[in-house]
Amino acid sequence: MPIEDDDNLRRILGYQRVAVIGASTSYEKAAHIVPAYLQRHGYEITPVNPTANEILGEQAYDSLADVTEPVDIVEIFRPSEEVPEIVEQAVTRGDVRAIWMQQGIRNDDAARTAETAGLDVVQDHCMKVEHGRLVRHPMD
Repeated sequence: MPIEDDDNLRRILGYQRVAVIGASTSYEKAAHIVPAYLQRHGYEITPVNPTANEILGEQAYDSLADVTEPVDIVEIFRPSEEVPEIVEQAVTRGDVRAIWMQQGIRNDDAARTAETAGLDVVQDHCMKVEHGRLVRHPMD
């Protein structure tokens, strides 16, 4: 069952290492704005984008399978139909704790696969919005 309650969202937002699948070099896109926000708030961002070498000052990887750094959360900015392959790579890694599908992204079959493997799943929620609502201090 995908996570919707604030306590579990807050727990997931406590993880620090985020692989951003579909991270963008375009400053105006959510796939750049959200990871930039997370980076400013202390998260370790690992961008995954096969058309970029670097995003937000971090080396970009071609796929999640290529990421050498440890990953806690896989944040997905790709179409819903691409989610199953991403989840498969996340499960294979063995270090991922949560799958976070950004607002507008949902794949119930992939969510069940991730949950069966013991991962937390968030669907159709913006990580930036939820962080701002549940974690960020008013003076940030």
